Amino acid sequence: MSKPLTALPWRQAVVTAVGLPLVIALAVLAYAWPAARVAPRHVPVGVVAAEAAARSVTEELGQAAPGGFDVHRYRDQAAAEAAIEHRDVYGAFAVGPGGVTVLQAGAAGPTVAQLLATAGGKLAAHAGPHAAVRTVDVVPVSAHDPRGLVFSSALLPLTICGVLVALVVTMSGTVRPGRRRLLALLTASAAGGLAAYLVAQGFLGALPHDHLATWAGLALTVLAVSAPVAGLVTLLGRAGLGVGAVTMVFLGNPFSGSTSAPELLPAPVGDLGRYLPPGAGANLLRGTAYFDGHGSGGPLAVLAVWSMLGLAAVAAGRATPADTGDHLVAEGGKDLSRPALTALRSAAGPAGRAPRR
Repeated sequence: MSKPLTALPWRQAVVTAVGLPLVIALAVLAYAWPAARVAPRHVPVGVVAAEAAARSVTEELGQAAPGGFDVHRYRDQAAAEAAIEHRDVYGAFAVGPGGVTVLQAGAAGPTVAQLLATAGGKLAAHAGPHAAVRTVDVVPVSAHDPRGLVFSSALLPLTICGVLVALVVTMSGTVRPGRRRLLALLTASAAGGLAAYLVAQGFLGALPHDHLATWAGLALTVLAVSAPVAGLVTLLGRAGLGVGAVTMVFLGNPFSGSTSAPELLPAPVGDLGRYLPPGAGANLLRGTAYFDGHGSGGPLAVLAVWSMLGLAAVAAGRATPADTGDHLVAEGGKDLSRPALTALRSAAGPAGRAPRR
């Protein structure tokens, strides 16, 4: 007979009273701290100017934000625009007699674009009172999502859905271990990616380019979240679900830089986020949806590794806590489900029952 709530041990009450607020505080910290410390940290940018002017721009950027920019010089504006389109730099400053032209890519992140526009204004102010500032968006976001909010807002639901897929596949008792779970993970991830694409592009028009590659990127992102979590559950039981959910939702998502850029997050958050599925997924989706796949090799490899490790763990595992009592393996590999066990107990009669105390 279970104890009433008032009879719970005092230690459990203390753990509940202290542990839950601590978990909440850590969750808020994981999301709020990177957002509160957004600043340029070695953001790659280009400059198009004569040698003396290029040195002056580099010095001014260094004074405005020490260590904030990695400056690369290009021979002309066309070369700088090509570097932006290939995701070598986030933007560039073309300095000439008439003023400063800020070359930016809204699709690379609205926060970075705004940062470059502000820096361009300061460069023009130093150039002289009559220097003009012109902004060119080399790779703009979709007209249906001018602030890029749909793109950044979609990452958290994708991550949560990946965890839910792992939960349903491994702990619901409806999908048996082995190949069926692998097939369920692959199918659910593909369907989840398609559903996300139909909403983000079909309904909202926020992912306008390379439709097949974008859908594949969404599906791979869901798989790279769900497969490792399912693998952890297979190997560790219910504790694996907690480890996987914390890693993906409370580390991977806020450290992804999807609302800003990895180079704007404090160290080591930005670097860590690149190698977790949510951050790699956001990076891959930017490449497929707006940059013709440029810069997608790294994040694609990260997602593939996470997916393969997770699927391998699921394939190697034999059972999870959800299978205990529901699916037992007898000698010879025969699966004994709960109905089969019930029938065996009934056939055993009173002799098969444990004596009452």
